Amino acid sequence: MIHLSQFEAVIFDMDGVLIDSEPLWKIAMEEVFHSLGSTLTKSDFQKTVGLRIDEVIHFWNIHENWGVKDEQEVEEAIIVKMIELISQHAAPLAGVIETLDYLKSQNIKIGLGTSSSNRLIQVVLNELRIHSYFDVTHSAENEAFGKPHPAVYLHVAQELGVSPNKCLVIEDSLNGVIAGLAAKMKVVCIPEKTHHPNPKLSVADFHFDSMSDFLHEIAQ
Repeated sequence: MIHLSQFEAVIFDMDGVLIDSEPLWKIAMEEVFHSLGSTLTKSDFQKTVGLRIDEVIHFWNIHENWGVKDEQEVEEAIIVKMIELISQHAAPLAGVIETLDYLKSQNIKIGLGTSSSNRLIQVVLNELRIHSYFDVTHSAENEAFGKPHPAVYLHVAQELGVSPNKCLVIEDSLNGVIAGLAAKMKVVCIPEKTHHPNPKLSVADFHFDSMSDFLHEIAQ
């Protein structure tokens, strides 16, 4: 059982936690990658969930032998497509607004640590109208290493002025869960529904089927 009194901050991942954007990422990547001659399908992207988009592009550039010299150009095309898709389809996942409201009412600091770029952070928070809830937002694009490295979460904790062991992370992917654990934080896993179930997610400290279930637990 989670006792919220043990924590001073809750740090959220973004994609698949606040917004159902994982299917949008798959659409954007499939479209852009196919323009490069790729034969990847949406199911293949399971292998790179939770990584920064530049790391995803580099991974597939090597594994599929695209021969792309300017990976940043590919990244830009995907981000532009993602901004378009998010603007068309943005909606918070069930329980997100209510959870943010509750945490604010309990004077818990709220952070965001994501593999997505700063541009996408701003688009998502603006489209969902939840910018005001967050005390700190930070992208792993500003770090030398993305998730599963803990840097993004450690940076958020530092900016919040909270010790890592007083932070609770909410994640949906294995790379994200590992990043939270490596930061010496407690980790809640709410698996993203379009991914294949990953038994390795059991390494998280707490497990819930939805954000609404998490809220029910902490609000008791």
